[in-house]
Amino acid sequence: MNCIKAIDKNIFYIIRTYVNKINKKSYVIGGYVRYFLKKKKKIKKIKIITGVNCLKLAKKVCKKLHPKYNIYIFKNLGIAMYKNPYLNIEFVCVNKLKFVQKKSNFTINTLAISLNHLDYGKLIDPFGGLFDINKKKIRSTLDREITDIIRIIRAIRFYIKFNFKNYNNKKIIKFFYKKRIIYEFNKILLYKKPSIGIFYLYKIGLISIILPELINIKGIEIKNNFKHKDNFFHTLEVVDNISIYTNNIWLKWAALLHDIGKYITKKYKKNFGWTFYSHELIGSKMITSIFERLKLPKKKNIKYVKNIIKYSSRPITLISYTATDSSIRRLLFSIGNDIEDLILLCKSDITTKNFIKKKQYNKNLFFFKKKIKKIKKKDKIRNWISPISGYHIMNIFGINSCKEIGILKKNLKFAIIKGNIQNNFEKANLFILETGKKICLI
Repeated sequence: MNCIKAIDKNIFYIIRTYVNKINKKSYVIGGYVRYFLKKKKKIKKIKIITGVNCLKLAKKVCKKLHPKYNIYIFKNLGIAMYKNPYLNIEFVCVNKLKFVQKKSNFTINTLAISLNHLDYGKLIDPFGGLFDINKKKIRSTLDREITDIIRIIRAIRFYIKFNFKNYNNKKIIKFFYKKRIIYEFNKILLYKKPSIGIFYLYKIGLISIILPELINIKGIEIKNNFKHKDNFFHTLEVVDNISIYTNNIWLKWAALLHDIGKYITKKYKKNFGWTFYSHELIGSKMITSIFERLKLPKKKNIKYVKNIIKYSSRPITLISYTATDSSIRRLLFSIGNDIEDLILLCKSDITTKNFIKKKQYNKNLFFFKKKIKKIKKKDKIRNWISPISGYHIMNIFGINSCKEIGILKKNLKFAIIKGNIQNNFEKANLFILETGKKICLI
């Protein structure tokens, strides 16, 4: 199969000219070829396999395309990378293409196009990757079933991305490289509908290894005609809901783990039903051990996730008209600048199928947001400190204490709060002088 259209670009002409001059071989491989065969138009990543020194080739391409952008070098891996806002080109220095193709996890990643004179534009497909793309199938380059845990998750990620058919996996390895598995899991979370990937991980038994806390909240228990919802499937719905509004990976983690405390706090009350009191507090305390186990980056992320989970039910309790301003202030003090993210989680947590209830919950959250704005505005006015004192105004105009000073200070206050002037001495001083002229103090 000839794929000249795929390499009908200036960048491939530059590579071809330079590489063939010194009688070396080069190929474009992986995602770029896969996307071309799937007829995707916007392709930002290109991977080049070359027998040439990859740094020299990267410099040559950089000089011809956009000289102002940087080249990144990874000496140990024999890789050079050229990046600009529109394109990411990776140059890998390898003499044999087959070596790279064998190392690829899946057949759809082994597809390559030649950039050499003799077979320019030829599709090289030793593992039947084109057939697998057409059949929407994920297959390993090895002649056996995929049992490596990272490949399983990667296969699920490709399944979601390309809407391929999944494979049957029977064996699961319990020992895995956590950083890599979380890298793949995060990519699943970043999709618009992460529930598909998470559900497949659950189906093949991987969620019980990665996040057993989610398996614990699965299932419905019925007692004396009282039952509770399946919190596992509710969580998947919440993660999907929040993915509509944000791509913040740590907010998605908070959504994924916001109900894990329900397993510990679940109790049945006679003639009342099931309760999960303080599940948010218990859930937030469980986050540290989860982050440590999965080798997730801590720093600010863990504090953020813990806070979002801890206060995930607080806005609902503060929606009522009886809620005081001081109780809302306490929440604002505790959650800080993450209040918008918290409200977003609360909005995503509304998974009821009752249209009237859903509408009412959303309406309540809208009024809660308005209430926060009013309190913030009120506090801004109350806590405001004037950059100019009344004594300074008396000195400017050479007057004694009088009602005009109060008028000037009041005008200055509202001008700063409304954002008409900056809150500093110089701007305030100019404003006072101009206003003083208007009321005939000068």
